[in-house]
Formats: sequence, C-alpha cells, structure tokens
Amino acid sequence: MNGEVECSVCHAKVPVPAAVSKAYDSHRSTVSSRQRALNVLLVSGDCVLAGLQPILVYMSKVDGKFKFSPISVNFLTEITKIIFAIIMLFIQARRLKVGDKPLLTVSTFMQAARNNALLAVPAFLYAINNYLKFIMQLYFNPASVKMLSNLKVLVIAVLLKIIMRRRFSTIQWEALALLLIGISVNQLKSLPEGSSALGLPVAAGAYLYTLFFVTVPALASVYNEKALKSQFDTSIYLQNLFLYGYGAIFNFLGLVITAIIQGPGSFNILEGHSKATMFLICNNAAQGILSSFFFKYADTILKKYSSTIATIFTGVASAVLFGHTLTINFVLGISIVIISMHQYLSNQIKDEVPSSKIEMAEAHDQSRVKEPIYVNVSDSVASEAKHRHGSDERQPLLPV
Repeated sequence: MNGEVECSVCHAKVPVPAAVSKAYDSHRSTVSSRQRALNVLLVSGDCVLAGLQPILVYMSKVDGKFKFSPISVNFLTEITKIIFAIIMLFIQARRLKVGDKPLLTVSTFMQAARNNALLAVPAFLYAINNYLKFIMQLYFNPASVKMLSNLKVLVIAVLLKIIMRRRFSTIQWEALALLLIGISVNQLKSLPEGSSALGLPVAAGAYLYTLFFVTVPALASVYNEKALKSQFDTSIYLQNLFLYGYGAIFNFLGLVITAIIQGPGSFNILEGHSKATMFLICNNAAQGILSSFFFKYADTILKKYSSTIATIFTGVASAVLFGHTLTINFVLGISIVIISMHQYLSNQIKDEVPSSKIEMAEAHDQSRVKEPIYVNVSDSVASEAKHRHGSDERQPLLPV
C-alpha cells in the first residue's frame, strides 16, 4: 500500500509508492559502476542469444516445416535449465559463509517454494509463448519475427504501470510510440501474398498469432519480474529451479495432450531432432537463464530493448545465411528503433519520490502509522545525501 510524507514547511503530502520488497529497495539504493557493468554484460549476452534464436529455429525447418514437436524442444530446454540451476545451487551452497542461511535444507526449500508460488504464472505463460515462437516462424522470416516481438515493449510498459505501479516520463512514452513507428516501417509489405495456413488468409492468421505472441510473453515477463523481486533475498538459482520446474511440468502436460490427440507415436521426445535443434535447445536455455538475471537485477524494459538491438544481428545473419533481403524499410525501421531506445534509456525516472519533494527512505514503513509524519527541512542536505536512491536519479541504465 502507498503511504504519504508530510512536509513540515508547506504541509504538502507527498505519496510514497509501494515497494516491491525491502531487500530489492536496498539493492537498488545505489547505482554503482558494478551495476552498470552488469547491465552492459546482460545486454551484450542477450543480443547474441536473442539474435541467434530465430536463426536456429529457421535452420531447424525442413521444407518449411518442423519435423519435430516444438513442445519437445521447450521441454528439453526446461530440463537443461533445471540441471544448470541445480549445479549452481550446489556451488553456491559450498561457498556459504558461517552464519549464512543454508540453501539445501528441506525447510529452506519448502519455505522458498511457498514464497515463490507466483512463479507458476510466468512458467505457464512462457510454455505457451515458446510454442508460439515456432508458429510465428511459419508466417514471417527471422528478422520480421524479431521486430514483431518488440511490440511487447509497449504492452509491458502498460502492465508495469498497472501491476507494479512503475512510473514513466512523457519522453519515455514518446520513445515507446516511436518504437511502434519503427516496427511499422519495417513491416510494410512483409507478408507474402496469396498463401494460406490453417484455412485462414496468411495476414489474418499471422496477426492473430501476433496478438498472442505479444500479449502472453508481456504478461509472463511482468509477473516474472514481480515474483523474482518480491522475494529478492531468495537465491536466484533456487527461484530458477522453481520456475523451470513449473515450466517442465507444463510442457510435459503439453506432450501428453499431443500424444492423446495424435497418438502414442508423437510422444517420442527426440524424434525429428537434428544438430540445429540441439543448438537451439542450448541457446534457448542460456537465453532463459540470462533473462532471469534481467528480471531480478535489472529491468524488463531493458531486456526488451536489448532484444531490439538483436534485430540487427538477426537481420544481417538471415541475409548472409538464407539470402533474405535487407530492405530500406528494415534499415529505416532499425534506425528509428535505436533512436527510441536511446531516448527511453536517457530519460529514466525511478519509482521513488524525487528528493526535491523531501522524501525520506523510512517513510514507507512509518506511513502505516495513522499519526502524521513530519520531515525536518533543516536536515534536508544530510537527509538527501543519506537517503537518496542512486548517485543520479536521471542517470540512464546504460552508458550514453
């Protein structure tokens, strides 16, 4: 719940937004060079992995179709991520210092499972989204799929404002509108004419899947960030173990349902796989692991903008490997998207009330008391130096 701080001079009441968690608020209280380096590392890794993903999916097709079950790829991806999370948990447990809370006890595991039950929501949505990624490849080339996925940014921004009460400046909303313009420019005349699928014209079928392709992962990302940050004290590898465990269960149920509909023969998980699909599984696993660090330690919007940068890599690679033409629309669209990204990241504002409104960090806890709270303006200099969140409130996440 939101509280209010009352200024002792003008008696104006300043709202204090609800915190995600105390541990996360403490983590983000300082924007250090180490955090900036982490952001750059996350963006760089995501650009490579996200750029490769549609390329590998395209290489996995035989005569324009998939010889394997996309759900089996998603299931094997979740199993790979579970193995990684378990290995990292054991490594982290061995490095615990004396007095630290143990990670591998039954009580710790059960308590963490109860506290992180919300992770089942993004896991279910991701299971749906990972299937949609393959379906989208039947309608668009890899570069177009990556550009369409950037529509998620606007949906995510709206969901962040509604679910996590995140604030965006006017310039940031303009940057998101500019992003949509860039995507629209790139998508002009991108759909092939005269072909059909599932009994629908390609345009109708493609845009129907696009609607789900944009909305479902946007919901998953926001709920994933909310779940990870609300339990910030919990090991990220333990949280990932729950997330990937839920994901494996949902994808396994998908395999069972497919086997019931198509017959027992379709239950062969390894049927139709090639070297390309093995690389795809490893790439998807690495991308999923990296995404969890984005959601817990960085920002969902930053994650989606990094995927936008990956569009350049995807477009160039698909042109070199498959002969897809990089049209002037693609070049102009990418240029507009890059300008939008710089404009958005250069105008970051934080969820906390600016120091010019005389905010004190402990106001969130004290606001639950019904008695009025007064802030002594005479101590504003010391208080601001002590309680300001970050070295510069409008300092962008990325070096500019």
